[in-house]
Amino acid sequence: MDTTRTLHSARKRARTLFPAKVPIRVTATAAALASVALLAGCGGGSDSPTGGGIADDGTVTITMGLFGVMGFKETDLLERYMDEHPNVVIEAEVSGDEQAYYTALQTHLAAGSGLKDIQGIEIGRAKEIVDTQANTFADFSGMPGTDHFLPWKLSQVTTDDGRVLGLGTDIGPMAVCYRKDMFEQAGLPTDREEVAALWENGWSEYVDVGEEFMANSEDGDLAFMDSSTGLFNGMIYGDSEQFYDADGELIYADNPVVSDAWDLSARAATGGMTAELQQFQPGWDPGLANSTFATTVCPAWMLAHISEKAGEENAGNWDVARAPQGANWGGSFLGVVEESPVRDEAMELVAWLTAPEQQAYLFQELGNFPSSQEALESEEVTGATSEYFSGAPIGQIFGDAALEIPDEQVLGPKDGTIKDLFVQGLQQIESQGTSPDDAWQDTQEDIERAVG
Repeated sequence: MDTTRTLHSARKRARTLFPAKVPIRVTATAAALASVALLAGCGGGSDSPTGGGIADDGTVTITMGLFGVMGFKETDLLERYMDEHPNVVIEAEVSGDEQAYYTALQTHLAAGSGLKDIQGIEIGRAKEIVDTQANTFADFSGMPGTDHFLPWKLSQVTTDDGRVLGLGTDIGPMAVCYRKDMFEQAGLPTDREEVAALWENGWSEYVDVGEEFMANSEDGDLAFMDSSTGLFNGMIYGDSEQFYDADGELIYADNPVVSDAWDLSARAATGGMTAELQQFQPGWDPGLANSTFATTVCPAWMLAHISEKAGEENAGNWDVARAPQGANWGGSFLGVVEESPVRDEAMELVAWLTAPEQQAYLFQELGNFPSSQEALESEEVTGATSEYFSGAPIGQIFGDAALEIPDEQVLGPKDGTIKDLFVQGLQQIESQGTSPDDAWQDTQEDIERAVG
């Protein structure tokens, strides 16, 4: 299959939904199809733990392991870098499934071989990398030109002794995406400022609006929100601590941030105001296509997925309003393997790829929201709007949310596992009718078995 043509077609479809100067995002399917090497180049020697190296003619080959749609291979950034550095060849492999990617990465880390010179690190894996692989990755602390990130971003990949194991790519500041036509039918305001004011005092007001929506909606089959788990994510990630404290101790069972998010999400689930869906799982895309719910808690990177799955016929029906509280869901890093034979060259490439100019470019091209504060303040980001989402000033909305995120974001080694188990517990309430108290108890037991 011609993967270059596949990516071109995916970009063309996205640009149809997001006209010029409006962020787009290539689908994960296209990323998975692009999992072959970008260019065939010379690899490292047999004694090298990574695939890159320097050939006799001085050609520097740098290998990259990426996942999802990080944007580097889906745009022309790697080609631009090679044009500016004629002696550099970049080989990038992309896995569409982050779980499969991370499983393979752990295998290579354990073996000490088979690694790429540059490895992508998802935010949910960052703490485990910091705790168990600090000596495997190069230290970016003090590297010139890397002081432009949001205060909390690099802290997530910083060791206790101050080593910075990677540089930040995107982040996921959150808002609420809503259907104006459905709000109008339920007698609610449709102007995004007025909508944001409905829940400006907290997430409990968001659920209050949901109760009013359900009481007044003309369509008895229509739900106010897609999922209680989206609400749960929006609440917990607005605080500096979720499942672990700063000392690395598990606090999920006693943290009021978690219990409050559980209680409010359970209230939404038992109140019949959710479509009983799970974001990015089977049923969610048809829910968007068939217009079965009126709101979803949405990080910036979700907008392109909504526009693609909801379809061109719903352009202008969707809008974006501020969330009750700034929060972050998602994001990643690029790390360089310490023993790479091209470590210095790979570090220079990472610094360039994550520089403010490139982050702003990726936002314009794919919708990947910058972790660079300098990029956030650029005109390319602050002035961005989305025609699909009724001309919403998405750069301003998500940029303001990013600045509200606490300066410290505590991560734990099993954050992803714990969150997944809470999601499963809430689904018990939604789809199986389990009582919130019983589902909470089941979830606590599941977490204890999984993480100790």
